[in-house]
Formats: sequence, structure tokens, C-alpha cells
Amino acid sequence: MTLKPEVRYAGPFVVFMVLLVLLRTLPLPDLLSQFLFVALMAVVIWFLAWPIVDFKVHHWGSTLGIGVLVFLVWIAPDVLSPNYRHHWLFENSIVGQARGGLSTVAQGQPAILFFRTLRAVVIVPIVEELFWRAWLMRWLISPRFEEIPLGAWSAQSFWIVAVLFASEHGSYWDVGLAAGIIYNWWMLRTKSLGDLILAHAVTNACLCAYVVAFGKWEYWA
Repeated sequence: MTLKPEVRYAGPFVVFMVLLVLLRTLPLPDLLSQFLFVALMAVVIWFLAWPIVDFKVHHWGSTLGIGVLVFLVWIAPDVLSPNYRHHWLFENSIVGQARGGLSTVAQGQPAILFFRTLRAVVIVPIVEELFWRAWLMRWLISPRFEEIPLGAWSAQSFWIVAVLFASEHGSYWDVGLAAGIIYNWWMLRTKSLGDLILAHAVTNACLCAYVVAFGKWEYWA
């Protein structure tokens, strides 16, 4: 079956967002919901995106550092000012408010935490980097995006993607914007999907460890 390039790059992200809404509304047990999310997304990635995903990393040390840097940027405001996230800019009818997506019971179940971490560290980096920086950053330059090399510069595409990436993160839009800018910049520097997937995975792995270790469940929407 021949699929349009847009489907391979953007399709997994669209399915991801649909599943996010669907599995939140269905009355499923927490473990089943987390398992289904990971399993279904794994199938989608395998059939849609696997032929175009390049996992080759060109700058291991720097990319790992970028991943840790974004993690530190993400938690810094709340660490420095515990009431920071309660400002009206981050709690309103548009962006919602920071609150965890796992029940108190689910937070104590290792299997649920495993699948939630797997989703954040493996699924999300592949799906989001394919969509935001491998597809949209290029598509905004030209609809014939495959003719545009990864990491091509365009002020318009750079800032539109950064802002939309921020909006995806709700009440964390401020650090989402900072993360989007850093990831976009790293794509300009490395021109490598593999490096961006690794950086994003490192950020999310650090954040997952932080959430579980310190009980900061609000980071897991």
C-alpha cells in the first residue's frame, strides 16, 4: 500500500491525539487504558512511520545534554517558585490547569507507571518529532516538504512550530515554548531526526523519573 508522505509523518500524531481523548472518556481500568494506548500507538508507528524513521544519532554527547537541559527548563519555574503554576496565566479556561491524569490508586501500581513511562519515553518522542520538526517545520516552508532538507531555516516555520508546540502543553505552555525553541534550534544544528528523538526521549525520561521520585504527578496530564 502506497501512502502519502504526509500520512506517514503526521498520521501517528493525529492518531495519538484522538486516542488521548478517546481513552480518557471511556470507562476503562487504568492499566488497560495505559496498555491499549502504548499497544495501539506501537502498531500505528510500525505500519505508518517505521519506513521513514531514522534513528541514527550524530551528536550523542550534545544531544543527551540538550535533553537534560530541556528537562531542567521544564521544572525550573515550579522548583524556584512553588506557587508559580497557580498564576492566572497558567490556570484559566483556555489552558486549563496543571493536574495529574493518574488516580491515586494508579500512582502506586508499577505496571501502570511502566506503561505510562513507556509512552512518554518511546512513543511521544517518535510521534512528536515526526510531526513537529520532521514534517511541519518543512511543510510550512513548502507543501512539497520532502524537497526541503531537515533543519532548513525559515523564521516563519521556526516560530509557528514553537508556538503550536507550546499550545499542545496546556498550562505548561511557557516551558513548552522554551522546549519548542530549543528543540527547533537543535534540529537546525543537527539536521537529524534521530538526534531530536533522542533529546526528546531523554527529557521525558528525566521528567518521568522526577514525577515518580518526588510525586509530581501534575506533570503527567
